[in-house]
Amino acid sequence: MAGEEEIGTILFGLLVLIIMAKVAGLLCEWATRASNGKVVIPSVVGEIVAGMVIGNTVLKEFLDLTDNGEIFYVLGQLGVIFLLFAVGLETPYSELRKVGKTAFYVAILGVIIPFFGGLALFMALNYGMNEALFVGAAMVATSVGITARVIKDMKLMGAKESRVIIGAAVIDDVMGLIVLSMVVGVAEGGSGGLIETLIVASEAVLFVLAIIFLGGYISKVRGKRKKPVVEMGEACAPTTPEGRTMSTSAMSIALILCLGLSYFAIYFGLAGIVGAFLAGMLFAEFRDKFFCQDKIEAINEFFVPFFFLSVGMEVNIADFGSVLVLAIVLTIVAIVTKFIGCGLGAIKMGGKSAKIIGSGMFPRGEVAMIVAWIGLDAGIVEGEVFSMVVFMAIATTLASPPLLSYYFKKKYGNTKEMKF
Repeated sequence: MAGEEEIGTILFGLLVLIIMAKVAGLLCEWATRASNGKVVIPSVVGEIVAGMVIGNTVLKEFLDLTDNGEIFYVLGQLGVIFLLFAVGLETPYSELRKVGKTAFYVAILGVIIPFFGGLALFMALNYGMNEALFVGAAMVATSVGITARVIKDMKLMGAKESRVIIGAAVIDDVMGLIVLSMVVGVAEGGSGGLIETLIVASEAVLFVLAIIFLGGYISKVRGKRKKPVVEMGEACAPTTPEGRTMSTSAMSIALILCLGLSYFAIYFGLAGIVGAFLAGMLFAEFRDKFFCQDKIEAINEFFVPFFFLSVGMEVNIADFGSVLVLAIVLTIVAIVTKFIGCGLGAIKMGGKSAKIIGSGMFPRGEVAMIVAWIGLDAGIVEGEVFSMVVFMAIATTLASPPLLSYYFKKKYGNTKEMKF
């Protein structure tokens, strides 16, 4: 009987959390529509705010989240793993070869300058090296999902600046994983001396590069066969005369690949999300045969909100009173370094295009939150630093859409009449 009561408590907690997450997400979508797209508020922001409300009020005790914390922790872990797998599905390795030199330069400078900007800021503030490294890694991120959503809503996917932004954001994700791999390796191997630290970091980076090399090889082989490519947005489909695999089989393979590479990533000293992202990119190469994106999105609909709720619950609102000024400074540094770095990478396209690309690249979104959460979960960063990074991620996400829209209109005028 006691077991049934415990299950009932857990089910009630799940029910309340899902309802709060969905209501918060819908409110963000409503606010976006009410402003005619001038202010884009992603649903993840609402989910994080809902988590902050739960974690800083009596709701946490009322829902018995402390005693059942491990269950919700696992759900959040699965959520972030499936989220990064889905992001990887939008990024086949073959697409990395098509983004051009400009996108590559934008990505490189958009990684180096923000990383060292965040690192230098926190070293100047007398934080430890590990904390400074994690903040630098969080500064590297670009939320390709949020950026793509804004550009798509503005009907500007055909603009040359848009192609550069999306391509550079994809490269940013890959480079960000390598930076995160090195940071995790240094942080976890730091207690064993310099040699052990270098070994751990090298193993992590080699794992990432090996999967990227494998993906590139598969892409090259499949490219020679000249099979038709099917858009990832198409629904899962059963076997057809063309020989496409049934969605159930595709889904099983996708889950095995996702969970398998996530495990091996952890085995090699990385975060599980690194393996999940690489698995998504690897699986994306078979999108002309396997149709399962709809089912992946259905899984994410349930699991992903638990991650962002858990991020919000870890934020102590009381911390903002003491670190609000530093959080604002961090946000300014995040915006300026990304704007300058990515703008310089695109300067050959002209000043107006460079401003468009710079403003489209600085939303950190969920990627920075994931990096910060990994640091907090590993005990490498403190709650105050975590809260500052979450503040920065939300602020840059909200600041980018209006600036991006402004610079697009400044160059092209009425975007509804634009032709490319």
